[in-house]
Amino acid sequence: MKKKSSTREWIESIVVAALLVVVLKTFFFQMYKIPTTSMVPTLKPKDKIFVSKLSYGPKMPFNLGRLPGFADPERGDVIVFIPPQEVKQPWYRRKPYIKRVVGLPGETIEINKGNIQINGEEVIMPEVAAFFYYNQGEYARTGKKVVVPEKKYFCLGDNSISSKDSRYWGFVDKEQIIGEAIFIWWPPKRIGMIE
Repeated sequence: MKKKSSTREWIESIVVAALLVVVLKTFFFQMYKIPTTSMVPTLKPKDKIFVSKLSYGPKMPFNLGRLPGFADPERGDVIVFIPPQEVKQPWYRRKPYIKRVVGLPGETIEINKGNIQINGEEVIMPEVAAFFYYNQGEYARTGKKVVVPEKKYFCLGDNSISSKDSRYWGFVDKEQIIGEAIFIWWPPKRIGMIE
């Protein structure tokens, strides 16, 4: 039996490792670096996070649909997605955003005195109620109620004063959700689950 050359073994190892990385990034998880203050104090600039694509189902390459996930996005989840204004860009130029899900499909949302009201009831869950939300943007003017369309979500930054979110550009399409932000892995003093 002929022995493989060490060069060929190296090349095969590199190819296998590259394929493994592509499969993991496509179907399981991806890493992101937080660029802005829009999610402070939950996420700070330069935090590095893991995003699970399995939570809601990974998107197939070449727009071939989405595999089934474990659940649909829920209020309070922190998600990474492509917002409507970025969907118009070529795929390689699209900038992902990270925000918190506040409104679910079919719900009526209003921001009233810094609080979120869903179908006329104030949201008291800590992940949402802990933050003050400003009446800014076309979709969140004072006294304005908006209905979240089917298969879409209303998402806000925790640091409302410096966040461009659903208040400005509308709703996140379920098909444009990349995954759920689950874990901060860098810097070491910030390691922990994202809540």
